Amino acid sequence: MKAGPERELAERYFERLAKAGPSVGLDFSGVKESPESRARSAPERKREEAGKLAEMLGSGTLVLIDERGKNLPSREIAHQLGALRDAGTGHIVLAIGGPDGHDAELTRKASLILSFGAQTWPHQLVRVMVAEQLYRAVTILSGHPYHRD
Repeated sequence: MKAGPERELAERYFERLAKAGPSVGLDFSGVKESPESRARSAPERKREEAGKLAEMLGSGTLVLIDERGKNLPSREIAHQLGALRDAGTGHIVLAIGGPDGHDAELTRKASLILSFGAQTWPHQLVRVMVAEQLYRAVTILSGHPYHRD
């Protein structure tokens, strides 16, 4: 992600997540970028990107961000992350879909597919929204007062 206000804001939430997560059993190991495929066709790009994600995933659990996913409230996202933690999931890969979306095979492997609505969002803003929701999930799981209660 290029330097700028979006990167700074995402980093702020990721830093908070790294500090607060361990107290509820969620360790944040950082962000790993996977460059967008330069293949000529959308199906080829999605296949190449899925292959890179599969390498990152290993035996972990996959969570995708995709416009066709579930648009869940923050409490439910926290509940889903808590359930993965409680089931002994040690490694979660959360992947933001590119302009062509995710490969169908990758989508079938996902444990959870989330959406931030049907609108098209720039990747930089989605990263900020993901970072904020992960941090919010940690605060909800820790019993911090939630403004919707």
